[in-house]
Amino acid sequence: MLQRIQTVYLLIVLLVMGIGHLWVPLYTNANNEQVFATDSIYMLIAFIASAVLALISIFAFKKRQNQFVINRLNIILNVTLLGVLVYWSLSISGETPVSEKGIEKLIPFGSFLPIVSIVLLVLANKAIKKDEDLVKSVDRLR
Repeated sequence: MLQRIQTVYLLIVLLVMGIGHLWVPLYTNANNEQVFATDSIYMLIAFIASAVLALISIFAFKKRQNQFVINRLNIILNVTLLGVLVYWSLSISGETPVSEKGIEKLIPFGSFLPIVSIVLLVLANKAIKKDEDLVKSVDRLR
């Protein structure tokens, strides 16, 4: 059913990963230029793939187990995306008068998008599990 709380969580994931990366820069490079996901084809593909998985999961509401698995795949994708962002932040050349190499360059902007997505996907999975348990308990009474 589309009016469940997990649908709201998945819609927020869809918005954050689908269009959030267009407005929120991922990090600032050594030249103090903001880098967006659209600057790297691989980042763009990862963000769009996460949004598409959330959309598929929204419309898989009749098969809760499949929805649960799709959300887990999306969590794995977002953890990988977060790892790549952290790796990029640690490999940024930061030789400026005040060295800013490392995680400080990543924190202000887009690294929170995968974190927000992961949290919302975990909440959606909890709600799906709760629905599945409710259905199983009702089936036991029959």
